[in-house]
Amino acid sequence: MDFNQILKEIPQNVRPVFGKGRNADYIPALAAVPTDKFGMVLRTVGDECFQTGDANERFSIQSISKLFTLSLAIGFVGEELWRRVGREPSGNPFNSLVQLEYEHGVPRNPLINAGALVVCDVLLSYTEDAKQAVLDYVRVLSGAFDIAYDEAVARSEARTGFINLALANFLKGHGNLENDVDAVLDLYFHQCALAMSCSELSRAAVHLANGGVSPSLGETILTRAQTKRINAVMLTCGLYDAVGEFAYRVGLPAKSGVGGGIVAVLPGEYAVAVWSPELDASGNSMAGGAALEYLTTVTGRSIF
Repeated sequence: MDFNQILKEIPQNVRPVFGKGRNADYIPALAAVPTDKFGMVLRTVGDECFQTGDANERFSIQSISKLFTLSLAIGFVGEELWRRVGREPSGNPFNSLVQLEYEHGVPRNPLINAGALVVCDVLLSYTEDAKQAVLDYVRVLSGAFDIAYDEAVARSEARTGFINLALANFLKGHGNLENDVDAVLDLYFHQCALAMSCSELSRAAVHLANGGVSPSLGETILTRAQTKRINAVMLTCGLYDAVGEFAYRVGLPAKSGVGGGIVAVLPGEYAVAVWSPELDASGNSMAGGAALEYLTTVTGRSIF
């Protein structure tokens, strides 16, 4: 498969969707990102790397970070995590309060905001310094030890994160947070403010395409069973209330973030990261989704 040629073709093929979405303007630091940015990196399980566009420019990964905190939490508590958070798609916006109330404080899955807050709570209970633990984890996986939290983005999130504050208090009220609400929110806002490039994200996620083994590190990050479970949750929950449309168009387990990034995996073959900040109505990158659809269409390869 000539991935190099395919990635060269993608920017021109997705150009028609530029201007049809909008940045996540409810987070001021994200609203200022130039809308014409586009980067994409595909990394194979053999550790070959193919890229195009702004592949090495860091951006706010936002909810893509939930993959890394979920992996860490599963490492600490294993299957016990599912006592506090479900594994079903929500069918609702990522910050829905209605569903959380209806289901008595048990989030539908760990990739919506309420579920990610529970995951943060687990990390606070099992680490001495949860923010440093998350940072160390992504640094090792990506091989980039200067990755850091964008403090301006974290402050921006905290100033405008009223719905997340409501979700955290609702979880606390139902006994599904063990730690202080402010500590949980601080970790959550910081994990969303991680700044990484498509190149770094593809390397950090490629073990999910390789049975849990990082090709570059030569180490087992997750067991094969844990990898299967995370990929399954990505497929059914990774793009919020647009998972069905994404599965139909693209056919890969994936996780998006409102910073405009999407990470997807084809098990046994590759991980791919794409970034373009203009979002559709569901909060997913418009050009990123189009690029991944082009990739699986041209190659004829998806999980289906």
